[in-house]
Amino acid sequence: MNKFIGTGVALITPFQKDLSVDVEALKALVENQIENGIDYLVVLGTTAESATLTGEEKQLVINTVVKVNQQRLPLVLGIGGNNTVALVEELKSTDLSHFDAVLSVSPYYNKPTQEGIFQHYKALAAASPKPLIIYNVPGRTSSNILPATVKRLANEVPNIIGIKEAAGDMVQAMKLISLVPKDFLVISGDDMITLPMVLAGGHGVISVIAQGFPEEFSKMVHLGLEGNVKEAYKLHYKVAPSIDMIFAEGNPAGIKSLLNSKNMVESVLRLPLVPASEKLTVEIDTFVKEF
Repeated sequence: MNKFIGTGVALITPFQKDLSVDVEALKALVENQIENGIDYLVVLGTTAESATLTGEEKQLVINTVVKVNQQRLPLVLGIGGNNTVALVEELKSTDLSHFDAVLSVSPYYNKPTQEGIFQHYKALAAASPKPLIIYNVPGRTSSNILPATVKRLANEVPNIIGIKEAAGDMVQAMKLISLVPKDFLVISGDDMITLPMVLAGGHGVISVIAQGFPEEFSKMVHLGLEGNVKEAYKLHYKVAPSIDMIFAEGNPAGIKSLLNSKNMVESVLRLPLVPASEKLTVEIDTFVKEF
């Protein structure tokens, strides 16, 4: 389980101008993450625009990442949704041999109760051949997984090993850390409060901004884990303005704009998402040049 302590990156899916998957850009991106100290990679999360990828394209993304990675870093696969029965089938039928864990977002749109959320994850964990990381992001799902529910899952469902906590609520994060067993991973899903969460006893982050500044963000997390608060905060404040920028018009528009400034990917998204506005693009571009 230690393989998920530190910095994980939620990979984007680069597109070419004709909206097809840019395989070469994806290869270069993965290599860049590995070379710059990222601890593990998350494939086909929300940041990957997985909701707008076909089954064939998802497989292409998986094959590309697996091939480039060559078992150098642990891999996590995003498999989430709001139809429990369909997800159980997907977990049973997907080839997870190259992955170390599955990240599964809390059911969105249908707004289950805490009991519903508990039973959903219990069913997924029973079906999954790999350990499960639950993902709480109320801003996208319209429901919050409460710390008491996470505690119950951590204690009653052995195959659930951690949570990506992205409620953006530091008080909730601290309550969560205090309630779960020590070896249960509490992973920040919110770049801006990653360092405070790590210093409060969290285990790291699944990050978006680390994709743009892998070396700096990963170093910050590791300094935080070592208790080197002063040095960690220096890096936090260096990167922080870009975190506000990349989420100003939604994810992954901002991070794609930043990676475009670094000549790594085209700033192309699939509808209903659109690229960053001209104003934001200039702000991001200026930040990258000055960084």
